Amino acid sequence: MATRAGPDNAGIVKSKDLKDLGALRDALRAAEADAAVARARAAAEAARREQERHAFSHAVGPVKRLKAAAKAAPSVRPPAPEPLQRERDEQAALREALSDEVDIETLLLTDDGLSYRRPDVGPDVLNKLRRGQWAIQGQLDLHGLRRDEARDALSEFIRAAHQHGRRCLRVVHGKGHGSPGKEPVLKAKVQRWLAQRREVIAFAQAPGPQGGAGALVVLLNAR
Repeated sequence: MATRAGPDNAGIVKSKDLKDLGALRDALRAAEADAAVARARAAAEAARREQERHAFSHAVGPVKRLKAAAKAAPSVRPPAPEPLQRERDEQAALREALSDEVDIETLLLTDDGLSYRRPDVGPDVLNKLRRGQWAIQGQLDLHGLRRDEARDALSEFIRAAHQHGRRCLRVVHGKGHGSPGKEPVLKAKVQRWLAQRREVIAFAQAPGPQGGAGALVVLLNAR
C-alpha cells in the first residue's frame, strides 16, 4: 500500500536526506585526507631514495662500463692422462718376475764368454751377434745403478724397444773395475734377467769395439 507524502511528512523526508548528504560529504573528505596522506608518504619515500642514489653516485664518482675481455682459445690440447698406477703395477710385476735366483748356467754357452740362445734359434744368429753383424738399434748403460734400479731399467728398456720394433740392443753392465774384488757384479744378474724375458731370443758378449766383456749384444724376437 503506497504512502503519500502529505504536508505533514515532507519535512521529515527532507531532514533525512540532508543527514545522508552530510555523512557522504564527511566520508568523501576523510577519503581525500587519507589519499593526501598516502601521496605525501609516497613522495617522501621517493625523495629519500633519490637522495640516497645521489649520495651513492657522489661517493663513487663517474663510472665506465668495462669491456668484456676476449676469451683466449687454448693453444695446445691438454696432455692425455697417464696411467701412472698401471705403470707402477707393471713395474712391480716385472720386478717380481725377474728373479736373481734363477739358475741359467746350464743354458749359457761357454765357448764364447757365456752367450745364450733359445732352443729354436740357430747358432748362426749367435755368430752374427759376436761379429757385430747386427745393427745396434738401442743402448742401455747400467753403470752406477743399484741392483733394483738396474733391474727396473733393463725391464723397461727391453719392453719399450720391443714395443717399437727394435731387434738388436746393447746392454752395458761394466767390467767391475770399480766394484769390490774387481768383479762385474751386474754381469751375471743381467744375464739371468735377460734369459727370463720372453722378448729375448739370444744374447752374446759384445765384440771389442762394442764394449767387449763389459757389454752384451741382445737380440729380440720380431713383434
